[in-house]
Amino acid sequence: MTAAPQDYSNVTDPERALKYAVQHIAGDRAEIIEGVITPMSPSWAHENAADLIREQIGPCMRALGLRAGSGNLDLPLSENWYIPDLAVVPAELAKTEGALLPDQTLLVVEITSPTNADTDRTVKRRRYAQYGAPLYLLVDRQERTCTLFSQPGGRLGYTRAEGPHPFGTPVHLPEPFDTDLDTTDL
Repeated sequence: MTAAPQDYSNVTDPERALKYAVQHIAGDRAEIIEGVITPMSPSWAHENAADLIREQIGPCMRALGLRAGSGNLDLPLSENWYIPDLAVVPAELAKTEGALLPDQTLLVVEITSPTNADTDRTVKRRRYAQYGAPLYLLVDRQERTCTLFSQPGGRLGYTRAEGPHPFGTPVHLPEPFDTDLDTTDL
């Protein structure tokens, strides 16, 4: 993957100008999805689901020197700038001031809301695979299911999907996590 541009001052190309505008004008909680600036305002239930996942994978993350958060992910050469509900990255990358790339993550989690469910199910799934995110966990609160996508296949999307599993069914996160997520309360 191409390195994420870090200096957006004095930008001249449209992609960098759009991403600069989102970061400096639209605010910290806005993402760009296929060129459309989308403000983010997760509900408490949405945040609760992310927190439950973070708590469960916390012991693995500490043992492996990983960190989880909802920092910016740039998708260079596209009109996309995502803020995942949760991304797990190596601890040294978590100190980065700028955006990371999806292929620098170990796991990306998106939790659907009524206003973004189709985007998380299709657009983001395809784009995360295209940009090399190794694992994509889709927590579909409207369908009450979880699906783990793996083996990114570029433009074709992920080549492996485990699920959808109804809430209450454990979802196994493979290496480096090698743990089962309890999805009962998501």
